Order: sequence, then C-alpha cells, then structure tokens
Amino acid sequence: MRKISLLIGFVFFFQLASIAQKIDSTTLVKTGNKVPQFSFEIEKGKTVSIKDYEGKVVWINFFATWCGPCRAELPLLHKEVWEKYKNNTKFTVLIFGREEGWQKVTDFKNANQFTFSMLPDENRNIFKLFATQSIPRNVIIDKDGTIVYQSVGFSVEEFKNAKSVLEKLLKQQ
Repeated sequence: MRKISLLIGFVFFFQLASIAQKIDSTTLVKTGNKVPQFSFEIEKGKTVSIKDYEGKVVWINFFATWCGPCRAELPLLHKEVWEKYKNNTKFTVLIFGREEGWQKVTDFKNANQFTFSMLPDENRNIFKLFATQSIPRNVIIDKDGTIVYQSVGFSVEEFKNAKSVLEKLLKQQ
C-alpha cells in the first residue's frame, strides 16, 4: 500500500512539473530580459511605442473579453492597482485585448465601468512578442525597460505577488 501511495505521489508530482513546463514554454521573453519593442494605438488614430514609456514602471496585461479568469482579474487590477496609482506620473497600465478590436474592448470597458485604457491587439501582434498562448498574462516592466515580473493565469495569491513587486518598484522611483 505504501509503495502504491509513493508511486501515485511521484506520478502526481511529474504531472504538475509537466504542466509547469508547458506554461513556461508558452512564454517567449523571460524575467530579466528587456521588453520587446512594439508600437500600438493608444487611442484610435494615435500610435505610440513602448519606448515612449521608458522611465516609468509599466504593468502590461493581456486579456480577452470571453476569458473567465481575465474577467475575475480585471476588476482587481482596476480597483487595487489602477485606482491606487493612476495619478503617479511614473506608472502606467497597458491592457491589451488579445484578438479584440477597438469596438469590442471599448464596449467591454464601458460595460464594466473601467476607467483605465483598454487597447486592441486584434492580430496578436503584441501578444506574440511575449507568448504563444495563455491568458490572462501580466508583465511588469521597470523604469529601465527590463521585465521584472511575469504571471500566467489568475489567482489571488499571484495577483498579490504582482502588487508587491509593483509597490517595491514605485518606492524606488
């Protein structure tokens, strides 16, 4: 009986390790890398570059309107991060709707009464620089453009970890 329990435990451990490797293998940039360079529409007709945000701490979130975990995470991101730090000139949040156009992200934003910018990434042009799959996905970039934190999926504990990293970075500003 003890051998069977040990065997089941080992199988369970290796399955978890396999899942973790699959999640990690979807990430194309690693913590410690410089953020990939990209441009995006900050509003219809106005294009900016991620380089324009050098000197600021940037929280990037990738979501989709149909994604349940994204829908659980975004209200927390709005209330506990955006509302708290929106007036900090050394910080910004960039939220990209993976495979979502302007109309869809705007309708979603308005329906949920979010006040942060929600931006389209209709063809995954930005997302594909960071990962091959899996949302929600958060990336925190320091003022020098280095990726200092990443997460895939949503859990309250992981969200708290991200907030802790953000708070430390903002204290260093």
